[in-house]
Amino acid sequence: MSGAGPRRAFVTGATGFLGKHLVEQLLDQGWQVTALYRRDSDRSFYGERIVTWAEGSLQDQASLAAAMPAGVDRVFHVAANTSVWARDAEIQRRVNVEGTRNLLAASLIRGAGRFVHVSTWSVYDLTRPEVDEDTPQTGGSSWIGYCRTKWQAEQAVRLAAERGLDAVIVNPAHILGRYDQGNWARMFTMVQDGRLPGIPPGSGSFAHAAAVAAAIIAAGDRGRRGRNYLLGGADHSFQEVIAEIGFRLGAKVPGRVLPAGVLRTAARVQALKARLTGQRPELTPEAADMVCHRTRITSTRAIDELGYRPAPLYYMLADCHAWLKSAGRLR
Repeated sequence: MSGAGPRRAFVTGATGFLGKHLVEQLLDQGWQVTALYRRDSDRSFYGERIVTWAEGSLQDQASLAAAMPAGVDRVFHVAANTSVWARDAEIQRRVNVEGTRNLLAASLIRGAGRFVHVSTWSVYDLTRPEVDEDTPQTGGSSWIGYCRTKWQAEQAVRLAAERGLDAVIVNPAHILGRYDQGNWARMFTMVQDGRLPGIPPGSGSFAHAAAVAAAIIAAGDRGRRGRNYLLGGADHSFQEVIAEIGFRLGAKVPGRVLPAGVLRTAARVQALKARLTGQRPELTPEAADMVCHRTRITSTRAIDELGYRPAPLYYMLADCHAWLKSAGRLR
């Protein structure tokens, strides 16, 4: 840590869903925040709140070193390309893998105190019924670009740690909460508009965005060097999640769970159409595969060491729903 005065943080992904929660909490706790941004980023969310904005790109190591304050207490790496469409493979590799390597190099050059890397639960073995930090990570051999590139980014973090960087990794589950403009918030608009043809057959662990942000900050303070922390939460089938969304909207939801084979076939058909139209399919083969798994996440380490506090499903969806209404994204 630095001496007198407030602690200093350098944040990537500050204008994204999770990044907004993180920066909001850092500011509330009195941190000085320097946030990386691209020229086309929408920073209006922060209004008059004091954030030092530093223009740069994860794909340009020199711009990162120039943007990052020397001796900063924490680097919180939240930014990522979360696409689950094969057509985005190259940009996803450049952002998630090369971008992480560039940020790690800049952190070593600038003498950062600790590097907190936000990864994902999907670097672990998705075929297991239950996952904890000792579960093998099979993301490196995944056919899904997001899983594979996030696994590769973790390997870069471990290599930098061997070179002297103090680093910790957190692995959130499916994240729900306010400020979501895509991700699971899409389920609200699809249910509202009657565009959900059926329910995915899988299940998952759901984490509240605000709780994940608090755990990221705690990982910077109390996480053990070189460790992973899985941030799961409420374990539910996707049928239960969609039923709760329908209840909150007062809307009918599909009554049937689609067989995995039907869902995967529909996704392949949409992908073929996308090759002709150039438009992103609403359901990609990668997304279809991910929602067919049934995986529970054990967060004992995060609960014991970081004070992580999972939230119930109804609370997370209520938070998301209220914000979507206030932001005019729902009728």
